[in-house]
Amino acid sequence: MADLKILAISGSLRAASFNSSLVRAAQKFAPGGIAVEIYDGLRDIPPYDSDADGDTPPPSVVDLRRRISAADGLFIATPEYNYGIPGVLKNALDWASRPAVGSSLAGRPIALAGAAPTNFGTVRAQLALRQMFLWTDSRVVGKPELQIFRAHERFDEAGNLTDETTIELLRQLLAALAAKIGETRGA
Repeated sequence: MADLKILAISGSLRAASFNSSLVRAAQKFAPGGIAVEIYDGLRDIPPYDSDADGDTPPPSVVDLRRRISAADGLFIATPEYNYGIPGVLKNALDWASRPAVGSSLAGRPIALAGAAPTNFGTVRAQLALRQMFLWTDSRVVGKPELQIFRAHERFDEAGNLTDETTIELLRQLLAALAAKIGETRGA
């Protein structure tokens, strides 16, 4: 069987982001049979404007939608800002959810994760994403949950994930995403 194609999106624009490091770790530690491609065009997505979403949406949006549609599933690593998800991530997902009929997110298997230097991780941001994905009818992995708290203790200064327990949880989450893809295909 061919590798499953997972598109990994970091919800952070910051160069030294723990969440960008987490998507690179997903690529590095993915179980066999899973190929992780990193999406790095978040910065190029304009603010959502339904007037601009007609016959010729912005090229960056066309690329995002195409890449989501071509992937078997999504892996999203989000920071938490003000008890929620970053505006740039929400904006990109708003574009991806349009048009409602034929949305690239409809029925899409998705795994969520997040890393933060705080003691609470990204629990609220992931909850906000889960709520949003109810509307898009996406297939979100329920467990395991991966909320990396005190992220500065789990990544080295170069951004490499070094904590073995977290690496194992990441592998389990990606395996659960692969299983969700299988379930979705069998439905």
